[in-house]
Amino acid sequence: MKIIQVPFTYYPDPVGGTEIYVESLVRGLKNLGVETVIAAPGVLSRDYDWDGIPVRRFAVSSHLGDVAEMYGEGDRLAALEFDKILELEKPDLVHLHAHTRAISLKLLNVVRARQIPIIFTYHTPTVTCQRGTMLRWGREECNGVMEPLTCAACSLHGNGVPKILSHLIARIPNATGTRLGRMGLRGGIWTALRTRSLVTLKHASTQKFLNKMDHIVAVCQWVQNLLLRNNVDANNITLCRQGLPQANYSGIPERSHQDGQKGILRLVFLGRLDPTKGIEVLLKAMSLIPECKVSLDIYGVVQGNSGKDYEAKLHHLSSNDSRIRFLPPIPISDVVETLAKYDVLAVPSQWMETGPIVVLEAFAAGISVIGSDLGGIAELVQDKKNGLLVEPANPRSWADAVSKMADAPESFLPGNGKTTLNTMKMVGDIMKSLYEKIITRKKEMAIKN
Repeated sequence: MKIIQVPFTYYPDPVGGTEIYVESLVRGLKNLGVETVIAAPGVLSRDYDWDGIPVRRFAVSSHLGDVAEMYGEGDRLAALEFDKILELEKPDLVHLHAHTRAISLKLLNVVRARQIPIIFTYHTPTVTCQRGTMLRWGREECNGVMEPLTCAACSLHGNGVPKILSHLIARIPNATGTRLGRMGLRGGIWTALRTRSLVTLKHASTQKFLNKMDHIVAVCQWVQNLLLRNNVDANNITLCRQGLPQANYSGIPERSHQDGQKGILRLVFLGRLDPTKGIEVLLKAMSLIPECKVSLDIYGVVQGNSGKDYEAKLHHLSSNDSRIRFLPPIPISDVVETLAKYDVLAVPSQWMETGPIVVLEAFAAGISVIGSDLGGIAELVQDKKNGLLVEPANPRSWADAVSKMADAPESFLPGNGKTTLNTMKMVGDIMKSLYEKIITRKKEMAIKN
């Protein structure tokens, strides 16, 4: 059995949780005798091996004729280049892990044209949320129903338009927005005036994308609920949570204090330096408790120029606090051992996480978690047992939580709650069974037809 896995990006580019998940899944499947190839969008089409895994990058058009191309059926060049990979590899099944201009409805259609089974794992809220966070007005959890008027207003607000004005602009009819596009009016106010028509287009293509899948994997409960609310067939959804990616994990490592750190709460953050990850909120919280005996180490992953700009902003924000250090990212294999050197993992996300995997890694390291009371974090962290759940965007609440942890860190250890560790080996077993089931069903349907 040969499977093509299609993430948003892949090594050597900076990667996130989805790519870590995919890499771990590929290695688990290899141990089960499943041949796997990575296919990911790139600037150019090229082939290479990465740590023993074959990788096929397929080119994406660098030029956008109109902004509507970001919302519709996807990039034609990417679909054509991916079709060449299908011809070369002849997979038994394609597994998508993103929905973007490159990994789109057009790409899905070339897979279906070859009668190859295709499934999709929903990893991030950007799949169905135009704002990208699944937080309505940036504050409250959204039910995820794709409704153009509501989503257009929220999207406008996310781009800096005041809420009242967002509501008014969102009411501009689709026909007007479409007409503005045909007139070649784009950018700034013109794109804002087209928002409802663009969101309507996006919703239509996303709904088709989801409904044409042979199966969809939800990595947490809120994603499964969202899919059901958007009329995805319950029989075509499997709930399979993310797993600990470290294949060689052998139990909680021995924890030790660094020199000079006794009596100090050792706080750590691992992840992308991006506004959705909430590091800015955490730094503001630290400034509210200058006398608190706490240190914060940030192992940040910087992606692209926007990431570099945000990193500079964070350095400026924390420049007067000697308790805060910025450190380079660490290899996946070293994460659990590194976390064991700390007391608490901070996960101040400002969007609906579907995991994140780092929470599982913290529990594997035997440390507790302070996390935003949102989405997948709230599904993993038991408040006041194996961690604390905090109001996401409120620095004062984060400051209070850090102070509480500093007073009694041993009260919130993983062993105090019903902490269970799913592993990517378990996920691999489930995925292999799912692949076999879908491939068999597709063959049976082909024979009937």
